[in-house]
Order: sequence, then C-alpha cells, then structure tokens
Amino acid sequence: MAAKSTVRVTQTKSAIGRKSDQRLTLIGLGLNKIGRSRDLEDTPAVRGMIDKVKHLVRVEQ
Repeated sequence: MAAKSTVRVTQTKSAIGRKSDQRLTLIGLGLNKIGRSRDLEDTPAVRGMIDKVKHLVRVEQ
C-alpha cells in the first residue's frame, strides 16, 4: 500500500476583516495564526478548503 500524499499549508495573511466562512475554513484547516503550518492529507475536501482561502495561505507539496 502506497503512503498517503500530504500537503503542507502555511497561513501567510491575517483573517481579520475576512468573511466568517473564510475564518472558519482556516480553523478547519488547523490554522489561526500567521506562520502556522499544518501537514494535511491531500484529499478533494482539503483541496476545496485550500481553494477557498488560497489568498491567505501558501501550499507546498
């Protein structure tokens, strides 16, 4: 069985002044402070969440 692929997501901008659904999406990704990073499983659901806040985060493979 192959290892599951992961993606590293780092918050680069503040959620202050953003829509509440974008703030909640960042929390759902495990981010709530600038510079915080998480290694997440690369699934369609996570990709959709990243796409919603792509202007606030940096994504690395």
